[in-house]
Amino acid sequence: MKRSMTASLLAVLTLSACTRTTLPTQSRPHDTRTFKAVTPTFTALTGASIYQGVMPGIHGDAAYAIEVPATWNGQLIMYAHGYAGDGPDLKVQAPALRAYWLSLGYAWAASSYSANYYDVQAGVEDTNALANAFPTLTGRAKPTKTLIMGVSMGGHVAGAAVEKETAQTAKNRTTYAAAMPVCGVMDEEYEFQWLGDYTLAAAQLAGVGPKTFPQGSDTYRALLPDILGALFTSTTDPLWQENATQGAKLREIARHLTGGPRPAFELGFRAGYWQKAVLGTGGADGTITGILPRNIYGNATTTYRWTTGATPTAAETAFNAGLVRVTPAQDPNPALTGKVRYLPRVNGEISVPVLTLHTTGDFYVPFKHQGLYRAAVTAAGNGDRLVQRAIRAAGHCEFTGPELVEGFGDLVKWEAGGAKPAGDDVTTPAVLADPNYGCTFTRGTRPGVDACPAN
Repeated sequence: MKRSMTASLLAVLTLSACTRTTLPTQSRPHDTRTFKAVTPTFTALTGASIYQGVMPGIHGDAAYAIEVPATWNGQLIMYAHGYAGDGPDLKVQAPALRAYWLSLGYAWAASSYSANYYDVQAGVEDTNALANAFPTLTGRAKPTKTLIMGVSMGGHVAGAAVEKETAQTAKNRTTYAAAMPVCGVMDEEYEFQWLGDYTLAAAQLAGVGPKTFPQGSDTYRALLPDILGALFTSTTDPLWQENATQGAKLREIARHLTGGPRPAFELGFRAGYWQKAVLGTGGADGTITGILPRNIYGNATTTYRWTTGATPTAAETAFNAGLVRVTPAQDPNPALTGKVRYLPRVNGEISVPVLTLHTTGDFYVPFKHQGLYRAAVTAAGNGDRLVQRAIRAAGHCEFTGPELVEGFGDLVKWEAGGAKPAGDDVTTPAVLADPNYGCTFTRGTRPGVDACPAN
């Protein structure tokens, strides 16, 4: 069962949680898209053998790369890449920990997936298919263990890959020993709720909020310069500056929507690159650019706040009354026969160790994902299988090598029978608001982020 969520998400949950419906499954724009798998041209690292090519995926062909060290330990790590845009070419992305994994004796493999866009279904199915094909493609023995690590959208892939629902519905089924989703979308509904809420609030504060939904991406893009001008005093520098009136309100709305006070939030809010990424999603129709057949977004019960009092102010009440209100369609993310859902579910029904990393100031995939994931895993009775770590940084997926290495090392020791590693509390507001939150597992101080006290 999908986890309990905040009131602002109940409208989405009520309808999207249904797994059986009499509605016919509608076609999607994504069904007609075509892509080209590009064979990788990686050069094997010293002492390793590389295998690369193209293989069938669920949407068409997918490219793949596999690298095996000479002193292979028999274990395989599947790497799930992040969002690759909406272009036609499908490319394999090499993992940041490639050399480190090989030095420890691990083989790794990565699929391009057979589609771009936010197609996590293809990410799960094609990554599983590649894992299953490892012996055939390499001529090696079946791995003794297979683990999965994913980044950003790939974190959604990795999180969904170890879910009970995925194990029961996937066309390509793989058993993973452990998972490491980093900067991941760990609540598939919340991510698109956040993007819809923020862009609607920004337009409303700028005085150009839509009166109907969907507004249309072209209309929204034409208004975007006016939106930026009404909210920010500067949008040309790497760090934008919100104005003291409407921009400051937007900042506090965003703080509330993304998990409350925490280190590096304001730096993440002002990061121009990520503001552009989030604001660029405005005007959408709730189908996640055609991945879903129907609208998943809803804000009928959302109250947008920029103050922290017990009740909304008169200005907040007027603001909320003026916003367009949206109800999601019935069953926008239906269950499918013999495949995982179009937008794979992350229900917290896990049976293997999972360790996550997330930056506190992430504006694109907000830190709130970790609190929602913790609630889901706990509600499913699996809290002892999850460790989460907060990293004091503002950027999306802005990790240092030592942070990733430490997390991976702790995960595999745990999976092999060692003690459960330490993690952070990701749900208690007072803990997150502490100026030193995230110091335990942050390795390296980022510009603009206060240094941790010396040990």
